[in-house]
Amino acid sequence: MLTKPVAEQLIGPSKQKGNIMAKKGGSADSVYKVVELVGTSSKSWEDAAKNAVETAAGSLRDLRVAEIVKQDMTVENGKVAAYRARVLVSFKYGS
Repeated sequence: MLTKPVAEQLIGPSKQKGNIMAKKGGSADSVYKVVELVGTSSKSWEDAAKNAVETAAGSLRDLRVAEIVKQDMTVENGKVAAYRARVLVSFKYGS
């Protein structure tokens, strides 16, 4: 599980667990798309989630929320080879 400071850096403070909805206060006519990403890292789940979000930010505009929905790891020869974080990312859709 992410430590609180790292989680807040990635997804912001959360008032409700599992809330992937965009914050109120923007235009009521906005549309957001949610995509599922899998980030990987040889160091940690935190780095895996961060890699997913930062890579997505390079091609998606107006990222709003990222929610870590699953963490796992790959194992090779009895040792952890990579940490993986499945992340739902929402971003503004359309023009």
